[in-house]
Amino acid sequence: MQPYEERLTAPRFWWFTAALTGVAGALILLPFGPLAMLGGLLGFSALASVAISSYGSVRIRVVAGSLVAGDAKIPVEALGEAHVLDAVEAAAWRGPKADPRAFMLLRSYIPTALRIEVIDPADPTPYVYLSTRRPEKLAAAITAVRAS
Repeated sequence: MQPYEERLTAPRFWWFTAALTGVAGALILLPFGPLAMLGGLLGFSALASVAISSYGSVRIRVVAGSLVAGDAKIPVEALGEAHVLDAVEAAAWRGPKADPRAFMLLRSYIPTALRIEVIDPADPTPYVYLSTRRPEKLAAAITAVRAS
């Protein structure tokens, strides 16, 4: 049973940008004829969509005693206190308060975040910063897995 799973997806406006990229590609190829223009529309839209999907889609899960965030897999035993960050605090921890040694899964289009201290003495990472739409639920899931 997975106590927590979240997929961070790109905002809708980004997909509109992918469509506009396709239109721009079509206009660039317009002098070469209608078939080239159609190819530009489809090709540029597809490339922009792949780029948006690959950057904009990342999963955060608490499963099997571990926090899995993107490519990182951290045992819950190595995590300390979790701090829920509102939009103002999250912006501060992304900017002036940020530690370059921290693991940060940033998504600028998500205003809230969770900062979790790393208590493993062998790990030089001071904390994990995760952009999340539901920081309270993620913190509760980590606490529940740690308690069990």
